[in-house]
Amino acid sequence: MAHVPRSPAGSARVPGAVACGARRGPGAKTHGAMSVKTTLIGLAGGTGAGKSTIVRALVDRFGGCAIDLDSYYLDRSALPPEERSRVNYDQPAAFDDALLVEHLERLIAGAAVPKPLYSFETHTRIGVETLAPARLVIVEGLFTLWWESLRSLLAVKVFVDAPPDVRLVRRIRRDVAERHRTTEQVLQQYVSSVRPMHERYVEPTRAHADLIITNDGPIEDTVERAISALRGRMADGSAIATAGR
Repeated sequence: MAHVPRSPAGSARVPGAVACGARRGPGAKTHGAMSVKTTLIGLAGGTGAGKSTIVRALVDRFGGCAIDLDSYYLDRSALPPEERSRVNYDQPAAFDDALLVEHLERLIAGAAVPKPLYSFETHTRIGVETLAPARLVIVEGLFTLWWESLRSLLAVKVFVDAPPDVRLVRRIRRDVAERHRTTEQVLQQYVSSVRPMHERYVEPTRAHADLIITNDGPIEDTVERAISALRGRMADGSAIATAGR
């Protein structure tokens, strides 16, 4: 397992990291199969590690498609609102991993997929976003390396790390700005579930990584280190070199 030295930075989670020439809407339809050879890269790591920021930078530079695990939270619309707030969302069981794997397999086969749109305010799915196949597809989330069924599809498995205090600060900034939570709510969730679930489920997946990226510096440095390391792991860097062309 290679270790990418102290790289980067990270800012709060960047919304919109998932984009692939998508059509949005409750009734969006998929397109027919396309002749595209898809390479999958997976990024895992703790909350606030900077996964989404790194992925956004990679996609901005090379094109391709980014898929965030958060979109595959199970739909809680059948639960009353008060019960939804008591669900533990920081464990693998909170996700529809079977649907994610199915969608990735369809992308590999050259078919478009209807990726769910998930609301963190209501904990429900509010529509779909149709993603077309791409040469490079990057999957990112807390538990990307947890399920063997998902790991087996990945050409390269990456674990993004950052100091716990840095990750917590990023988490607070993100949830207050993007998910309309108070600082007190974020801290309460962090202590009660985020931190213990990280230790139980996220940290152990480091062992499955081909690359470990430490994200505690400028994001530009992190991205450059990530690109260099990924090119070294993939067939002459061809998927990265040709993505988006």
